[in-house]
Amino acid sequence: MTGSSSLPRHRTPLARPVTRPWLFGEPRQAPVLPGARPAAVLFDRDGTLVRDVPYNGDPALVEPMPRAREAVDAVRARGVPVGVVSNQSGVARGLLTRHQVEAVRLRVEQLLGPFDVWAVCPHGPDDGCGCRKPAPGLVTAVCARLGVPVEGTVVIGDIGADVAAARAAGARGVLVPTPVTLPAEIEAAGVTARDLLAAVRLVLDPDPGPVPGAGSAVAAAGAVPYVPYGAEGAQAASRRSETGEDAGGLGPSGGGTR
Repeated sequence: MTGSSSLPRHRTPLARPVTRPWLFGEPRQAPVLPGARPAAVLFDRDGTLVRDVPYNGDPALVEPMPRAREAVDAVRARGVPVGVVSNQSGVARGLLTRHQVEAVRLRVEQLLGPFDVWAVCPHGPDDGCGCRKPAPGLVTAVCARLGVPVEGTVVIGDIGADVAAARAAGARGVLVPTPVTLPAEIEAAGVTARDLLAAVRLVLDPDPGPVPGAGSAVAAAGAVPYVPYGAEGAQAASRRSETGEDAGGLGPSGGGTR
């Protein structure tokens, strides 16, 4: 046996990279409330909802990020659809199978509760797809599946590609920096939050006070007032002060493994 045929089956790369993302889940029919904001909230997976384990195909290694469950529950409590948008280039690299991606997805939902829809890009950086973040395809695919306007949707992630994908699609992006987030990504993000609860507060409630249904943890999250998309420039100094403590230890971006 020669070439890729000699590899274990779970390490065989995609023979023909497709141009569309993988979609998982059955979106619920959430009522559209008058004046509801946002239309949907989409979360990046690795480094945002769960700790980033490169090319993870093992459900036992899934560990939620701090306050992730409270943050997602706060969105659910408002009746806003929730989704996940995730680059998983380990599939194209021959390190993951669809079954492993699905197994990790199910474990995330065991820990954080059900999401209405998942969109996963299984392609590599050189495959030329339209869904690998920072391209907009994952965001637009989820919005189409949910039947919500992309311009009313918010994407929350930990690296610049997440915010760039939101902007490319016409959605809003919120960056939650971690030690792998580059300083330049923080500066370019426009809107940042110190953790997931603060990010959720930014997009759910522009006024002080706890988010209904989210418990006291939201009030203690250190949230800052909502900043409308496009008004980032006037608020840049205050956002830098929010993330300044974390920014001091920032290292090389970990986005290359996704």
